[in-house]
Amino acid sequence: MAGLTASLSFGFAGRETRRYLQWDALMVALSAAYGVLLLTAPTVPVIALGVWWNSNTISHNFIHRPFFRGRMVNFLFAAYLSVLLGIPQSLWRDRHLAHHAGISRRLRISRELVIEVALVLSLWGVMAVEAPWFFVLAYLPGYAAGLGLCALHGYYEHARDTTSHYGKLYNILLFNDGYHAEHHANPGLHWTRLPGSRVHAARASAWPPPLRWMEGFGLEALERIVMKSRVLQRFVLRNHSQAFRKLCAELPRIERVGIVGGGLFPRTALILAELLPAARITIIDGSRENLDRARKLLDATAEQGRVDFVHALYAETACGAYDLLVIPLAFDGDRAAIYSRLPANAVIVHDWIWRRRGASRIVSIALLKRLNLVRR
Repeated sequence: MAGLTASLSFGFAGRETRRYLQWDALMVALSAAYGVLLLTAPTVPVIALGVWWNSNTISHNFIHRPFFRGRMVNFLFAAYLSVLLGIPQSLWRDRHLAHHAGISRRLRISRELVIEVALVLSLWGVMAVEAPWFFVLAYLPGYAAGLGLCALHGYYEHARDTTSHYGKLYNILLFNDGYHAEHHANPGLHWTRLPGSRVHAARASAWPPPLRWMEGFGLEALERIVMKSRVLQRFVLRNHSQAFRKLCAELPRIERVGIVGGGLFPRTALILAELLPAARITIIDGSRENLDRARKLLDATAEQGRVDFVHALYAETACGAYDLLVIPLAFDGDRAAIYSRLPANAVIVHDWIWRRRGASRIVSIALLKRLNLVRR
């Protein structure tokens, strides 16, 4: 590792270069380890996950900040990655940098691209001749699946504007790839510095890019299933009510409650209307359809003038007037920022069962859910 570190460089002189050499050396070592893994266990999952993971970590960082001081060594490493992943790195680099520049990419024929394509095709040819069944039944399906994961990853990083994901585990495993808005704001910044360059106005998601399709499907689909079953509605209300009752007992007098989202099945409003009879409740939802549905379900309470309905998306600056603010599990924003910068004096956050913050009560083990009460 010492010899490898000595040959690495970002192309910048001084202390910053020395500071990050070992991280680059780690990426080179991991790419070598993946090559060994491919030789010893060339299965479809290994190939698919390897194409996806390497492309979004090692290749991606190498594009923005080449690991080596010498041009020839960088060329050889790019050739190695091309063979390892079956993706010519010159093509990947031109495509990716055009994406950052916001311009249409054009195919640029270069000596490096010709060599990389030749190497990839040569490897494929050898596999097709020497191990045709492996090539057809393992390599090609794994390769196609890996490209599909890369396409899914890239799509959901930008589907509704450039989006970040701040989950610790994901960012450890993918070298802060989740800080995507921050990366776009500073494409040349080393990945280790991205957490310190947070773009607070950036859109954030609770789901990492490959799983972000669940953002608009999973929780809402479950909610719609609950809406069709009286039994499930009673189960959900009973479990949430018990958790809310314990947390509300720790609060001072509450006069104004804001509930973000929750219009599809307004269980939080139904529960808090009973637990906090003196409070005025406001449901804030970006879906007019959900608000109309909530009005019908809360008709008796709404007629008493205790429930207001606001058709709007969550805005931190508009929530300071509430004594208690409730954030849903399906919150479309930066949940970590809610915890670190409370938008109201008291905030109850619906969260996954493994994320405990402040005073916390489990809603249901079956639902994998808890309520966290945090206060200023």
